[in-house]
Amino acid sequence: MNYTQNQKIEQVTESTLVLGVDIGSSEHYVRAFDYRGRELTRKVFRFSTDINGFNSFYDWVTQICIKHGKNEAMIGCEPTGHYWYTFYQFVKDHGMKLAFVNPASVKKAKELDDNSPKKTDLKDPKTIAKLVIDGRYSFPYVPEGIYAEIREVTSSRDRIMKELNAASNRIQRWLKIYFPEYLTVYKKFDTTTGMMILEEVSLPTMVTALGVDNIIKICREHKVRGKGASFNRAKTLVDAAHDSIGKSEGQGAVMEIQMLLEDYKVKKQQLEMVTSVMEELIMQIPNAEKMLSVDGVGLVTVAGFISEVGDISRFKNPKQIQKYAGFELVENSSGKHKGRTTISKRGRKKLRKIIYQIVLPLIQSNKEFRSIYDYYRKRIKNPLKGRQAMIAVGCKLIRVFFAIMTKGVVYNGSKMIEDIHRPTQLPQAA
Repeated sequence: MNYTQNQKIEQVTESTLVLGVDIGSSEHYVRAFDYRGRELTRKVFRFSTDINGFNSFYDWVTQICIKHGKNEAMIGCEPTGHYWYTFYQFVKDHGMKLAFVNPASVKKAKELDDNSPKKTDLKDPKTIAKLVIDGRYSFPYVPEGIYAEIREVTSSRDRIMKELNAASNRIQRWLKIYFPEYLTVYKKFDTTTGMMILEEVSLPTMVTALGVDNIIKICREHKVRGKGASFNRAKTLVDAAHDSIGKSEGQGAVMEIQMLLEDYKVKKQQLEMVTSVMEELIMQIPNAEKMLSVDGVGLVTVAGFISEVGDISRFKNPKQIQKYAGFELVENSSGKHKGRTTISKRGRKKLRKIIYQIVLPLIQSNKEFRSIYDYYRKRIKNPLKGRQAMIAVGCKLIRVFFAIMTKGVVYNGSKMIEDIHRPTQLPQAA
């Protein structure tokens, strides 16, 4: 829902009950006001974050509405962590509106009444309600259906990737301590042969005790083929183990590396599973497959973009998505002083991260976007620095994604370059 501030103010009418709620992990606090900011109750109402607490809140609101002749309720709160999700669902199911106020606005406005910076569960609900009355709120977007599933799967993949990287780092740390020479034989520890060797004979002393022939025998028993299981590779491994400088103590070390390898394999399997589900879900979104036609853009990028943006039809133009991501330009000037123009960074941090991370491989593998990047860097008037140019290219990518998803067009790099209104300055793609 995109409203101007006047439209937001107009939604709070004489028949509206305005409720300010301070969200907590186990209890919420609420105060009630009319459209002019007059408090309608003497005490703060406190309720627990369970069905009994929510029902008592609903009964309390109903009684106030009947007593003061209100026929609708507008609830304001801060988006505190994950604690608001269940409350939002309850409010939505009972036909009430929930609006978010910016925590930064609450922090700045809380001193208006008492000139005190103190922050309490009793004071915050009043500050929140007053911001709602002034129209300083926004309605939360909670994806539903396929978009909710994509966001959940994308979040799961991000978590698995972090855990996989952590497991990889732990394994490499173990190797640096107990078998530093291992990575001179196998460039990556997660090769099929390398993983099998680590599971069977983890320490250098175990490798030298087995010898070349027994290592080759183990490879054959596990049906491992290729260069990794060859005589030369086995001999190189034994020679490296013989001269190893790693720690030799070891039953605990063997148990540790086996557990680490097991964790790593589990995370790899989970990653494959969640990526497969992600691909199935993405292909159900209209025109999503056309986004993959942009050179340098992959499945993970498309999934990340859709998971953050949700239903793109709720945006009227790509500039709204740029602002939603925190790419809105902010000027810092006063009188004769003209400061640097920066991006606001007020928006979806994860969306901003996704766009920024894709730009680097995009300008390396996509000649049209590379030419746009070079233009921003080398133009005569107001050339941009490296990161500034990358952000500008990221905003261009947002506009391309918006056109593909809303119009169903197929990406055409040459046409994109021709449509830019500076043909004499923009270098043509090679």
